Amino acid sequence: MSADLAAGFASGLALIVAIGSQNAFVLRQGIRREHVLAVVLFCALSDALLIWAGISGAGALVQGNALLLSLTRWGGALFLGAYGVQAALRAWRGQQLQLEAGQSVTLFAALLTCFGFTFLNPHVYLDTVVLLGTLANQRPEAGRWLFGWGACTASLCWFGALGFGSRWLAPLFQTVTAWRVLDSLIALTMLSLAGLLLAN
Repeated sequence: MSADLAAGFASGLALIVAIGSQNAFVLRQGIRREHVLAVVLFCALSDALLIWAGISGAGALVQGNALLLSLTRWGGALFLGAYGVQAALRAWRGQQLQLEAGQSVTLFAALLTCFGFTFLNPHVYLDTVVLLGTLANQRPEAGRWLFGWGACTASLCWFGALGFGSRWLAPLFQTVTAWRVLDSLIALTMLSLAGLLLAN
């Protein structure tokens, strides 16, 4: 596997896998076996759209602008470092995913809920458009697109596993220990990426 593709996959997975309302909703729909394919595809395609927008837009702005390149590198490293520290703190404190009970929802309502969790959440834009875009654009022309494909693949794999594997994942991710291990891995990945950004 290409190093750029692998780096994109690891970065995308580290940013997507976190306790949050979107993941809880996908997991809930998977457990209830309601509109699982539609929900998984909506989340993965939305991520892909935002990731490509970040790579394309950031690439056009950053190329040939040393000041902007420096600002995005330092800003990205700062954000990654803060994200890594937050994940480390979550791992230290221990959390677990809470699933809300509720009535069945229509396909339209499920997709509308996904839309809100995705596009009305400012962190999504920071993670995909800004952060993954910045990380990708630190690489050569071909490498940044491979990085993007890796990040998109991570999103599809994660949401697919969460939605379709929810019957087996739900008991695991409702334990504090599982999230401590996961958040520890996220913290390590984020802090490593921050170091790599500053080293370039």
